[in-house]
Amino acid sequence: MLTSSRWPVKTLLVVLAATLVAYGLVLQLWGGGARAPLALLWSWSGLAMAALCGVNFVLRGLRWRLWMAQQGRHFSLPVALRLYVAGYTFTPTPGNVGEVLRGVMLARQPLTLAQSLSIFGAERLADLLCLLLLCLPALAWLLHGQAPELAGWALSGFAALGLIGVYGAWRWSTPLRVYLLGRFSWLNDAWTCLTLRPLYWFTLTFCAWLAQGIAVWLICRALAMDLTLLTATSVYALAMVAGAVSTLPAGLGSMEATQVALLALHGATATQAIAITAVTRILTLWLAVATGVIALFYSVAVSNDIRLS
Repeated sequence: MLTSSRWPVKTLLVVLAATLVAYGLVLQLWGGGARAPLALLWSWSGLAMAALCGVNFVLRGLRWRLWMAQQGRHFSLPVALRLYVAGYTFTPTPGNVGEVLRGVMLARQPLTLAQSLSIFGAERLADLLCLLLLCLPALAWLLHGQAPELAGWALSGFAALGLIGVYGAWRWSTPLRVYLLGRFSWLNDAWTCLTLRPLYWFTLTFCAWLAQGIAVWLICRALAMDLTLLTATSVYALAMVAGAVSTLPAGLGSMEATQVALLALHGATATQAIAITAVTRILTLWLAVATGVIALFYSVAVSNDIRLS
C-alpha cells in the first residue's frame, strides 16, 4: 500500500508557497489599475461570488464521495467534504496532479496509488467534458463572429447529442473499448468510476462549473462589463480548458492570458479584462487553495484523519 509518507508532501507545500508569492508579484507588476477592484472581494457582491464558488467545491466533493464509496471508503458528508477540500491545497501543481494525494494521505484506509489515480482521472475527464460543453458558445463566437445567443445554445445542444452518440458507440463497441481499457490501466479504473451513476455525477459536475460561471458573470457586472450569463460562463470555461491543456500548475498563466484575450475581444479594456481575471482567479483558485490549507491543517492537527509523513 502506498501511503503519503512516500509522497513529497512538504516539498509540495513549499512549491505552493513559492507559487503564491510569485503569482502575487506578477499581479502587482502586471495588474496595474487592476488592484483597486480587488476591494470588490470584501463587498456583499464578493460574498455572493465566493458562495457560488463554494457551491462548486461542495458539488464536486459530493462526486468524490460517491467514487470513494465505490472504493470501499465511506465518509459522512461533513468529513468527506473536508477531506476533499483539503486536497485543493495541492491544486497548483502541473496538471493538478497533486490532488492525487487526497486518497493516499488518509490516515485510515488510504487508497493505493492506482485507486487514487482512478478517481483523479475520472474527476479530470468529468470536468473536461462539462467545461467543453460550457465553452462551445465562446468557440462559436470565435469561429463565426458575434454569434447570436440562440446559435450558441443550439451548438451546445448538438454537441450534447454528439456526446451521447459517442457514449453509445463507446458503450456498445466492445472491441475498441476492450483495447483501450486494456492498454491504459488508469483509463480502465477511471471508466469504472464513470460508469457509476453517470447522470448523477454529470449533473453535479455541470452544475458545479455553471455555478462558477455565474460567479464570473457577476464579477463582469460588478466591474462594468456587460456580458450575458451564457457568454461570461463560456469565456470562463474556454479559459479553463486552455489552462488544463497547458498542463501548467493550475493552468497558471495560460488560463489568465486566454480569459484576458477573450474579454478584450468582447470589448473590455486591458485594465478591465485584467481586473476581471484577477478577481476570477482569486475566487475560483486561490480561495480553494486557502480553504484547502485550513481543512488540511484541521485534518492533520485536530481530527487526525490525514497524515503528511
